[in-house]
Amino acid sequence: MSDSTAPPRPGPAATRTVLLRGGEVHSPADPFATAMVVERGQVAWVGSEGAADAFADGVDEVVHLDGALVTPAFTDAHVHLTSTGLARTGLDLSGTRTVEQALDLVRAHAEARPHDRVLLGHGWDAARWPGQFPPGRAQLDEATGGRPLYLSRIDVHSAVVSSALLDLVPGVTERAGYRPDAPLTGDAHHAVRAAALGAVTPAQRAEAQRAALREAASLGVGSVHECAGPEISGEDDFTGLLRLAAEEPGPRVTGYWGEPVTGPLGAARIRDLGAHGAAGDLFVDGALGSHTACLHAPYADAGHTGTAHLDAAAVAAHVVACTEAGLQAGFHAIGDAALTAVVEGVRAAAEKTGLARVRSARHRVEHAEMLTGETLAALAELGMTASVQPAFDALWGGEDGMYAQRLGASRARTLNPFAAMLRGGIPLAFGSDSPVTPVAPWEGVRAAAFHHTPEHRVSVRAAFTAHTRGGWRAIGRDDAGVLVPGAPADYALWRTEELLVQAPDDRVARWSTDPRSGTPGLPDLTPGADLPVCLRTVVGGETVYVRPPE
Repeated sequence: MSDSTAPPRPGPAATRTVLLRGGEVHSPADPFATAMVVERGQVAWVGSEGAADAFADGVDEVVHLDGALVTPAFTDAHVHLTSTGLARTGLDLSGTRTVEQALDLVRAHAEARPHDRVLLGHGWDAARWPGQFPPGRAQLDEATGGRPLYLSRIDVHSAVVSSALLDLVPGVTERAGYRPDAPLTGDAHHAVRAAALGAVTPAQRAEAQRAALREAASLGVGSVHECAGPEISGEDDFTGLLRLAAEEPGPRVTGYWGEPVTGPLGAARIRDLGAHGAAGDLFVDGALGSHTACLHAPYADAGHTGTAHLDAAAVAAHVVACTEAGLQAGFHAIGDAALTAVVEGVRAAAEKTGLARVRSARHRVEHAEMLTGETLAALAELGMTASVQPAFDALWGGEDGMYAQRLGASRARTLNPFAAMLRGGIPLAFGSDSPVTPVAPWEGVRAAAFHHTPEHRVSVRAAFTAHTRGGWRAIGRDDAGVLVPGAPADYALWRTEELLVQAPDDRVARWSTDPRSGTPGLPDLTPGADLPVCLRTVVGGETVYVRPPE
């Protein structure tokens, strides 16, 4: 682009009128648009280069796109920003290939940070290591020199810790999920995580949050849904994040607080925290990698069916209270038994409050990985939004992946059925669950379009919509996430190659690949192809990221 690369402007920049021209504007209002006008933080016009001449003299700024692609900014519909920032600035074990390599990194991290009250790390995955054994407590004690250490597994539903951290949590050995020399799960894990994160100072928290938001903005993300709660992060962390996001330029943050609501007082408390809903990570179960997702049949590699945190009655009580209070409800549910509990509970709530009221509330379910035909149909009937993470399949799917290890190949092939969800009428909102998988929206779109299981694939266009407009619809906004007049001016500029309308194979409807359909193109996301590079991100008409000159 040939315009200035000045730093982001303060709030008044959003009141200026800007003409963008000479690029490709991804808009259903005009599939061949090359120009766009932004005024007072909203899209005012999209159209052709010739028509743009009429606006050129009446705007405050002209941005010459030099062929860049303009798209709606992405929404990441499930993140944990403080944990994401801490993982980026702390000990990252996601690239380790052996337990010995992980211990070496722990040792080096401990030596490099002699003054930290608690050492924090994230991302280990023993399923990818020879022997598939996590580090033992004695090994961690030796590597840290006896200091407190918390290392969350990649799915954040279990952790290994040092003895010194256990000593900071009285009674932890009596809590559910504690085993003498195995990863902690359940209540024991929540207790040690609270102790570990409690050692992070407010200044460290704020810097981690800023780092996570900066990273998101640099990837073309204009809004995120923070999924917090008493078992994830403290109230100070949550309210501090919302305050920081309101005061400083960056992606929009919609906050969810995952705590059960039983009546008007509970609903008022959720609102007082600044939360959009009592949703997000309100746990019905855990995760497959940690053997804590709740299943109807036992794990293929363990003699149990996981962990249930809420039953259908508890789900129903929460949904009734939220619906009557006009509050969005939602749940974390991954295993098939957990999803059964969700749909049975929400259906029972609908029988009490009325189906129309439940549907209009747009309650959510996070992850929704092990859907059956029955639960899929029920989610559609109940009007629930599925907030899902395509990168999970990219990381753990396939015949030799973690899903197949945990469930067997046959059950694993049923996971994350995005095509069936769309066909069934379930609204999809895509996210990363960062730091479980990185904030990487184009990679998420690619993962959905090229799912390990071909029948679960969706078109690039459908996946892109789920990662842009889908996130806005999930918070009750149907007027955003798309570049049409009147929509919020949340957009990103991209350097990319030729645009096309792409369906990954003949199992995906291909009518829209015909140029005569007037469908706007998107970058080629074939595996191995270069992904678009974000040049600028704009939120509400205000620039929040500009790529540095190369």
